[in-house]
Amino acid sequence: MADVTDPAYRRLIAETHKPDVMWTEFVSADGLYHTREKKGMPDSENPLMRDLLYTEGERPIVAQLFSSNPESMQYAAKLCAELGFDGIDINMGCPDRSIEKQGAGAAMMRNIESAHAVINAARESGLPVSVKTRIGYSQESIDEWISALLKEDLPALAVHLRTRKEMSQVPAHWELMPRIVQLRNEISSNTFILGNGDVTSIEDAKEKLSVSGADGVMLGRAIFGNPWVFAGRKPEDISPEEKLKALMRLAQYFDEMRPRKSYHLLKKHFKAFGSGWEGAPYLRGRLMETESIEELLPILQAEV
Repeated sequence: MADVTDPAYRRLIAETHKPDVMWTEFVSADGLYHTREKKGMPDSENPLMRDLLYTEGERPIVAQLFSSNPESMQYAAKLCAELGFDGIDINMGCPDRSIEKQGAGAAMMRNIESAHAVINAARESGLPVSVKTRIGYSQESIDEWISALLKEDLPALAVHLRTRKEMSQVPAHWELMPRIVQLRNEISSNTFILGNGDVTSIEDAKEKLSVSGADGVMLGRAIFGNPWVFAGRKPEDISPEEKLKALMRLAQYFDEMRPRKSYHLLKKHFKAFGSGWEGAPYLRGRLMETESIEELLPILQAEV
């Protein structure tokens, strides 16, 4: 999740209860490539490198990239290999219009040949290459689109069970997952199928796996404000003190990333962590008024 599952938050999750695999935020392969090849800026000075930071405790860690340009993808994937990532995941499902204008994200679903070219370019890195996508663009196209990806014999394919047109405005179509699993069995039996969409907890994930036949589940929004989710804990079971202590740790990890990340991005977490008890709205208001880590930490310390 952009500006949520950044290196600071992933570190907090890893130390709380690590999932089987972690993905980075998605990073522009074009931005990595052009800054070096066109502008001559060293990779170490590229602001995008902040999104490719990780700690050893997060392994296995997969770098998520997006691009419709094979040359850019080849460069970025090789860079990720040099950085020590365990795999590359190509985002072919993001509905953001600015990403689609680049022919990337969900736009890849409308250009199968481009998708093949980008996958092959990423493979030049020597790392395993997986894909995250949706069930279709304007309408469900599992037989065409998902089948085309399965023919790539990917090690893993994560499918958000909505179309791009549906965004997140309708319930995820988990009833379609058995069909995807059947296609996998027919086309690429070694591909690990991950389901995504409306998974609220580990208990919910296990139930969806049992019914759908998928091999695993990718959690997105369920981790927001709940780094304990992989331990099977729900937000309502966590005390205010524990939430605020976790937020304080997150702020400290975020502080270590300065000046790579703007402080206002940390504010996304204030509502997620600061809710569920009497007095929480007032505290959130105070936190939102802060403009720096130095202003934030004393408020949190006084609460815990």
